[in-house]
Amino acid sequence: MSGYETVDFKEGAVVLIDQRLLPQEEVYLSFHSAAETAKAITDMVVRGAPAIGCTAAFGMAAEAFSLRKKGVSTDWVNALTPGAKTIRDSRPTAINLMWAVDKIMAMVPDMPDDQVPEQILEAGRVIHAEDLQACKDMGKNGAALLPGADDKSPITIMTHCNAGGLATAGYGTALGVIRAAHESGRKVKVITNETRPYNQGARLTAWEMVHAGIETYLACDNQVGHLMATGQVDAVVVGTDRVAANGDVANKIGTYTVAVLAQRHNIPFFVACPLSTIARGTPTGGDIPIEVRSDEEVTHFRGVRTAAEGVKVLNFAFDVTPADLVTALATEKGVAQPPNNANINTLFNT
Repeated sequence: MSGYETVDFKEGAVVLIDQRLLPQEEVYLSFHSAAETAKAITDMVVRGAPAIGCTAAFGMAAEAFSLRKKGVSTDWVNALTPGAKTIRDSRPTAINLMWAVDKIMAMVPDMPDDQVPEQILEAGRVIHAEDLQACKDMGKNGAALLPGADDKSPITIMTHCNAGGLATAGYGTALGVIRAAHESGRKVKVITNETRPYNQGARLTAWEMVHAGIETYLACDNQVGHLMATGQVDAVVVGTDRVAANGDVANKIGTYTVAVLAQRHNIPFFVACPLSTIARGTPTGGDIPIEVRSDEEVTHFRGVRTAAEGVKVLNFAFDVTPADLVTALATEKGVAQPPNNANINTLFNT
């Protein structure tokens, strides 16, 4: 992760690497209010549940500093509430977004009026630092689950979408598991699925893995079955944007397909996430709202139309993988294997 920052806060603004331009350009943008931060999240300048959570926390700090400049000096809860709602509503599926905003807002009543912006910023920095450490801890926990971990035999891992440093405060969830395995001395080969229509695997995961010096192959999404059937995949590791109380997992569209194929071919399917991504107030995957994004993400690529004029579009951003298809859930506090209500609750009591 050396050389770039996914999300930071500098000079009163949220600073994000513009992930829409990667891997061709590394451009940083600044956002000075809740409204600007929310638009950055909606527009996919930043994506990945933990990274969105960190961005939301820093967005609340930017809003507080902006409000102070406008003369706000008291009644901070009421002043911040509209901005908090704007950020919360920017994307519906990734639970870290709501978690971070709600955590910040719950702290505001106990902050001295003259220190609210500074203390929100400090709370955001704590969330950021905790996420980075959580990724490193879950990386170790997840690496220990991989087939052949004891004798460090070579392994080929498939991943879907991007759950790396670009999706977190740094290091990554699914890619954190892969990094940890690599750092332990294992020979690791990665197959990253393209992940249509936004191509997070092709643009972001491949970029991260190449930078990390890990042997990486890019595969079109429709090659997954063939690769598994011909013995070219030893394990699957993905991240998630929300885990329901029963262990159902919402992740980038296409993950469910990968999980079904993995079960068909007796390949372990692992999910890595921090506890902040587990929504115990969401009973099952059927209760997770699934974001629907614009037609142009499917009909166009970077402004160039690639689909027939007049065609109608289905563009669900996420799907739900039932818990019974998940071999284990790796978190910073340990592993839920299998992921179910009881095992997930145990993680929160660790």
